[in-house]
Amino acid sequence: MAPFEVTSQKSALHPKPAGLVLQYGTAGFRTTAKHLDHVMFRMGLLAALRSRRTKATIGVMVTASHNPEDDNGVKLIDPMGEMLEVAWESYATQLANAEQDTLVTALKDLIEREAINIDQSASVFIGRDTRPSSESLSQAVQDGVSALGGLCQDFGLVTTPQLHYLVCCQNTQGRYGAISVEGYYKKLSTAFIKLTENAPVGQPLLVDGANGIGALQLKALQPYLQGHLEVKVTNDGSTGKLNHLCGADYVKVQQAAPQGLEMGVGQRCCSFDGDGDRIVYYYNDDKGHFHLLDGDKIATLVSTFIKELLTKAGLDLQLAVVQTAYANGSSTHYLEDTMKTTVCCAKTGVKHLHHEALKFHVGVYFEANGHGTVLFSKEAEEMINQLAKDPSAPEGRRNAAIQLQNTMDLINQTVGDAISDMLLIEAVLTVKGLAVQQWDTIYTDLPNRQLKVKVADRRVIDTTDAERRTTSPTGLQEAIDALVRKYRLARSFVRPSGTEDVVRVYAEADTRESADALAHEVSLAVFRLAGGVGEEPKPLH
Repeated sequence: MAPFEVTSQKSALHPKPAGLVLQYGTAGFRTTAKHLDHVMFRMGLLAALRSRRTKATIGVMVTASHNPEDDNGVKLIDPMGEMLEVAWESYATQLANAEQDTLVTALKDLIEREAINIDQSASVFIGRDTRPSSESLSQAVQDGVSALGGLCQDFGLVTTPQLHYLVCCQNTQGRYGAISVEGYYKKLSTAFIKLTENAPVGQPLLVDGANGIGALQLKALQPYLQGHLEVKVTNDGSTGKLNHLCGADYVKVQQAAPQGLEMGVGQRCCSFDGDGDRIVYYYNDDKGHFHLLDGDKIATLVSTFIKELLTKAGLDLQLAVVQTAYANGSSTHYLEDTMKTTVCCAKTGVKHLHHEALKFHVGVYFEANGHGTVLFSKEAEEMINQLAKDPSAPEGRRNAAIQLQNTMDLINQTVGDAISDMLLIEAVLTVKGLAVQQWDTIYTDLPNRQLKVKVADRRVIDTTDAERRTTSPTGLQEAIDALVRKYRLARSFVRPSGTEDVVRVYAEADTRESADALAHEVSLAVFRLAGGVGEEPKPLH
C-alpha cells in the first residue's frame, strides 16, 4: 500500500519524543510547543481520514487559547463547525501516542473500524493563532494532510471561532455565510448596523485583546462597522506577550483590570482570550471598586433581549438558558423567578452545554468564564424568517421578527466567539439604552468561593445531577447537605478535576464570611471522607 509507505516516511520527519503521552480532551491537545510537532502531523492524518469518513471539510486549529505563549495545541472541527465527535477523541489520542513503528497499524485499524474509503477525496481547512510556534506547527498539519492525499486550504491567522464559521460555511455550500474571513466581517457588521440603526452611537468600548489574534481580527473588522461602534483596542500584540497579565482568563481569575488598560470611572471594558472564543466585561465604579460581568451576566442580558423580541413577535418558541453548577445562584433565581425563563443545568464543559442547548427552539449558554453562544433550531429560524417577510403580519410583530433575524446573523452559532458576542452585547446595550452599570445591577451575585483539595485518587468521587450532588464516597453528600443548612441562601458542590488528583469545591452564601466558612468546612469533609493527602485544609480567615 504505497500511501502508507509515504505516510511512514513523512512521519519519521516529525519524530515523537520518547515517553511522551498526551490526551485529547475538550480543548484538544495542549502542552509545551516544542513537544507538538509529531502531534500536528498526526492530526493532519486524522483530519484527512475524518474528512473522508464524513464526506465533508474538516477544520484544524493550531492554538492553546488562554495558555502561556510558550505552549501550543490543536483541535479538530467537525463539518457543521462543532467540536470533534467524542468517539474520535480516542482515535486522536491513539494516533498521538503511537510509536513510529506502530503508527501505520493504528491508521489501518482506524480505517477498517470506521469503514473509510481511502480513495474518497479529503478536504481540510487550517487556521492558527499568533504564537511564535504556530506557523511551523501549522505546516506540520499540512504535511500530515498531504501525506494521505488530502487537500488543504490554509487561512493563516484567524480566531478559533472564525475557523469554525468557515468550516460551517463550506459544508453548507455558503448558506451559513460567504466562505472567507471577509464574508465573516460583512455578515457580522451588516447585522450589527441593522440591529442598531435607530439608536445613537454610545461611548467608546475599551477592548483588551490579550495580545492575541482576537485583537488583529477586531482591528480588521472595524472599518466594516462604519463608525456605528467606537472601539479602542489595547494589548493588541504590538508590544506585549500573549495572555501575559491580560486577557479574559486573567481578568476573571484576578478580579482586576489587565495591565495596559487605563480605565476611567464607569468606562465599559471587555477582554478577549488568546484565541478569541471567550469574553468578559468589567468597569470601575466611582469608589474605585472593580465590577466583573462574566458569562452568567452575559447570558442573562442576551436571553432577556431575545425573549422580549419573541414576545413582541408573538412567536411561541421555547427559550432556555443552559448553565453549569458554577453559575451564580442569583443569576438562576433571576432568570427563573423574575424572567420566568427555563433554566437547565449541564455538566461542566462546552460540549455538554452545547448539546443541552440543542434541545430547545432557542438555547442560550455561557460558561462563567465567558465562553458561550446562542443556538436557534431550524424550526425557530423558519418561523422567524417567515414572519419577517409576511406582508399581512402586524407591523410590530414583523419588525420584532426582523430584529430577531439580525440577531441570528450577528451570532456565531457554531461556537463561542468573543467578537460576535461583543457585537451582540453592544447591540443589546445600545438598543435598550443601558449603561454597563445598569446591566450589572440586573441582579447581585451571591458571594462565592472555589477551593481545591488534594486527594490520593480523584476517581473516588462520583457525581450525579449535572455534577451538583455526589454519589460516592458514602456519607459525603449527607455531610455537604448538613453544612449547607447552617447558612442562608447557601449552596455547595464538589467535583473531581478532569486532569489532576484534586477535588474542586464550590460554595456560595449570603455573605462573604459565610461563603468562605462553608467552602472551608466542605473542603474538610472532602479531605476526611475522600482520602485527602498532605495537610488538612486551613480556615480562610
